[in-house]
Amino acid sequence: MTDDPDGPHEAELVFDQDDPERARLLAGSVGQEVDEIEGDRTRATVAARGRSVVVAVAADDLVALRAGINTWSTLVEVAERAAAVGDRSRDGGRP
Repeated sequence: MTDDPDGPHEAELVFDQDDPERARLLAGSVGQEVDEIEGDRTRATVAARGRSVVVAVAADDLVALRAGINTWSTLVEVAERAAAVGDRSRDGGRP
């Protein structure tokens, strides 16, 4: 992240997963939203890096960066919960 108060501002969000396959699955799922969510003041990329999902958010100002971080964090968390439900369903409903 830069110290310039006028931007650009950047953040890298890293979400560790149990294995690289899960990271790729979640990155692919969440990555579909990149073109749908980007606005005039924010940009994002989503990738799997080893066993992590990495979301890079860049914004023109700190308010937009905060909003982008919140949005992408929520999207990854929802994808993680959905994958967990799928795992339980596949395992016969055991938690």
